[in-house]
Amino acid sequence: MKKAAFVTKEQIDEIKKTYPTPFHLYDEAGLRRNCEAVKEAFSWNPGFREYFAIKALPNPIILKIFQEYGFGCDCASETELMLARALHYAPEEIMFSSNDTPASEFRLAKEIGAVINFDDITHIDYFLEQVGPLPETVSCRYNPGGVYEISNGIMDNPGDSKYGFTKAQLFEGFKKLKEKGVKRFGLHSFLVSNTVTNDYYPQLARTLFELAVELQEATGCEIAFINLSGGVGIAYLPEQTPNDIRIIGAGVQKAYQDILVPAGMGDVAIYTEMGRFMSGPYGCLVTTAIHKKLIYKKYIGVDACAVDLMRPAIYGAYHHITVLGKENEECDHLYDITGSLCENNDKFAIDRMLPKIEIGDTLVIHDTGAHGYSMGYNYNGKLKSAELLLKEDGSVQLIRRAETPKDYFATLDGFEIYQELV
Repeated sequence: MKKAAFVTKEQIDEIKKTYPTPFHLYDEAGLRRNCEAVKEAFSWNPGFREYFAIKALPNPIILKIFQEYGFGCDCASETELMLARALHYAPEEIMFSSNDTPASEFRLAKEIGAVINFDDITHIDYFLEQVGPLPETVSCRYNPGGVYEISNGIMDNPGDSKYGFTKAQLFEGFKKLKEKGVKRFGLHSFLVSNTVTNDYYPQLARTLFELAVELQEATGCEIAFINLSGGVGIAYLPEQTPNDIRIIGAGVQKAYQDILVPAGMGDVAIYTEMGRFMSGPYGCLVTTAIHKKLIYKKYIGVDACAVDLMRPAIYGAYHHITVLGKENEECDHLYDITGSLCENNDKFAIDRMLPKIEIGDTLVIHDTGAHGYSMGYNYNGKLKSAELLLKEDGSVQLIRRAETPKDYFATLDGFEIYQELV
């Protein structure tokens, strides 16, 4: 099966006249189509809101697109909260889902009115001691432990995860929060990452809906929303069938009608916190072949490296690669596609069958719109690349410039050597 890029060689050749590779490119039209699909899939729930996970793509221009559709944002750190505040999200549009959280970040979240999602039962006392009275609306994250199965297949191992309350801790925590003045409660869980199945959200929904009924009956707490978090994945592999968010939404609706409505909880809002699904397929890393190396294997060296996309290096993750202009040529050459870091795992592909690659060819590395640029770093003093937006009218907007040596050395400002460097 083929996996086509959302951009052509002619478009990239024109872009490269202004912006040298490597760069990340995002597809505005694709992002907007996906936003419409998500809104339609959950339109049956009047309180529905998608809280885009800022960690996936923390660019204000992208966030503004999501804001146009009424989506909020999910924050996990001080700087993400600062970004949300600068973009004028309403307090109820900001979810603060963090772990091992410093008191200063809880204070900022409370100051801007974000909905705080506690990760651990001990954080309740920590918040009371370090920050002060609790907000009237609070959420708690659930971890069922054990393994999580879908259709008799093991998907992940929540019992080995550092996140969330146990079931017993949830009951204890809700009671305590109620005693301390909390009036509206949320229930949250993230159990499986990057599922490529339409079954995950509906099954998770049933797990959380049944738990919510138990919690409300046992504690008397008003459960105002249930947050399915993320976990809806994308088809990185060409042979995978992408998730259908409309089928997923209908599955969640069926669970809602089966469990919550009969329990008198038909006013509960459904929230999601999708990052990868919202933006992943609508970004790519564009890079140029600059070296060929033939020793025990055939290597193509490109001008991007793991600084621009860490996932293959740290997870062994697959990202499809298109050699622009050679989409219809036979993939009859076996290559490792490498970057220039002093680490042997700096490889975008290992033993990948591709068309014959020549120096100067442009490679598109697919599905980098989530956890691509944002996971970058500066090992070897490498500088992070630019981010560009391919707009609906075909024009290109620079939405983050490439780093410069001055950026890299900026934290040395105030030291004598800084002036010598810049």
